[in-house]
Amino acid sequence: VQLVESGGGLVQAGGSLRLSCHASGSGFTFDDYAYAWFRQAPGKEREGVSSISLVDGVTFYADFVAGRFTISSDIAERTVYLQMNSLKIEDMAAYYCAAVPRPAEYGRFWFEPGFYDYWGQGTPVTVSS
Repeated sequence: VQLVESGGGLVQAGGSLRLSCHASGSGFTFDDYAYAWFRQAPGKEREGVSSISLVDGVTFYADFVAGRFTISSDIAERTVYLQMNSLKIEDMAAYYCAAVPRPAEYGRFWFEPGFYDYWGQGTPVTVSS
């Protein structure tokens, strides 16, 4: 499975960005997976931002983005999106897409990087004041 992120860039605080994660691969069934967005700022650990299971439609959000970010998917396009509104300086980081097939105990581990089998290369998000 290959994951390719796009949509990062420079935005002013209070602005919006939409990140995209396109998935591809031989024999790969897009909606048999759970997908997540993680972020990592310089000098900090990678942290879970949001996740969606296309197996049952369940979504999760980290407390620090609840109400500002929305995760969604387009099965036909094999793409997962992260709509980010009301961006803050502290949201500035590299954002990574991750995927895991038919996850067990998804609700317990969605925010753990080690739970996911596939990763994209990341897309940078810069927020200016």
